[in-house]
Amino acid sequence: MSRTDATPGSARRLAVMAACGLLAVGCAKAGTAGTGSADSGSKAPVQVGLVYSKTGPLAAYGKQYLEGFKAGLAYATKGTNAVDGHPVEIAEQDDAGDPAKAVSGAKDLIGKGAKILAGSTASGVALQVGPIAAQNKVLFISGPAAADKVTGLNKYTFRSGRQSYQDIRTAASFIGKDAKGKKVTVLAQDSAFGQANVAAVKAVLGAEGATVDAVLAPPSATDLTPFATQAKGSKPDLLFVAWAGDTASALWTSLSQQDVFSATQVVTGLDLAASYPLFGQAGEKISFLNHYFAGAAGSNEVEVAMTDAVTKAGSKPDIFTPDGFTAAQMVVHALQSTKGATADTDALVKSLEGWSFDGVKGKLTVRAEDHALLQPMFQVKLTGSGAAAKPTVVNTVPADQVAPPVAPMAG
Repeated sequence: MSRTDATPGSARRLAVMAACGLLAVGCAKAGTAGTGSADSGSKAPVQVGLVYSKTGPLAAYGKQYLEGFKAGLAYATKGTNAVDGHPVEIAEQDDAGDPAKAVSGAKDLIGKGAKILAGSTASGVALQVGPIAAQNKVLFISGPAAADKVTGLNKYTFRSGRQSYQDIRTAASFIGKDAKGKKVTVLAQDSAFGQANVAAVKAVLGAEGATVDAVLAPPSATDLTPFATQAKGSKPDLLFVAWAGDTASALWTSLSQQDVFSATQVVTGLDLAASYPLFGQAGEKISFLNHYFAGAAGSNEVEVAMTDAVTKAGSKPDIFTPDGFTAAQMVVHALQSTKGATADTDALVKSLEGWSFDGVKGKLTVRAEDHALLQPMFQVKLTGSGAAAKPTVVNTVPADQVAPPVAPMAG
């Protein structure tokens, strides 16, 4: 789909002595986050580390995530940005979409006492940070990263966004009730996000009797005409496009030039609002699955609160703003269960398992067995072109109809 994966700074030296073993937890001094100050008796702040794409190819998504997180923190704490008297402080690390930088940033935050991490604009980042969180018994709430493997990665890893299976389950309705004998081609980047989409299409439509193949382009490719030509040449009944990042415009230009839209049905995910004009006249010919766009949820109370907060801060809600907002809701709920203490990470984890709550998109549930986030999805159409292009919800797909199979908890 034409959206991210959503897949952040410079490496820093760890300030942890070798005698502390893994990064951490037992090395914290009195008065660290959630414990209370040893000398003043006041309640110490809780540090939440955000590891996300502040720069890099997915920076636009990272910006939305951060704006949503700040709005969600204010909403969930009723404007205090504190839990049980403990101020919640945000410490940012920019991974620039590079898993190695993300791991370095996560270790730096953990070494400084953070027991809660959130972020992950990219799937490759989430799949590397998750194990670090488990090794150090740190609560980790991933964001826009869509790879299905994040679900069930380990007991300390959760997600605040959708996953590829939910995208594909939404897209499956466009092929009709009977997929048997149909041919589906996935056009994607050869990345964790793209490969996850290929695997999900095979798992969903392949299991229903469709023949599924893939055309994969290197993430660094800028001339995408050969891949558009190859996709058209496969003569699929449905072409599913899963794309992320700055080359989306070039991709849609190539597909238009190769007249792919008249040759087959094209299904993709609706990306951030700035991308709508990129579809041109073809936008009205595409069947869109959607995670979120501003107003998609029908302006429920939570969506209104998020929209108001983000607007007052000088921005606009977009596709991944809810992922940040939801992550903040989850962080605050976990901290409320321990009255702001972070020493017992297992208690933070337990508080989230099975939790249902009102989110931006409607009712959300953290599935206890594997930490999948069950949520509704949207079928969407675009009307108009250029700056006049506007999305409209055609159908809201209930959470249970797009719920992924339960994944075994890996660790």
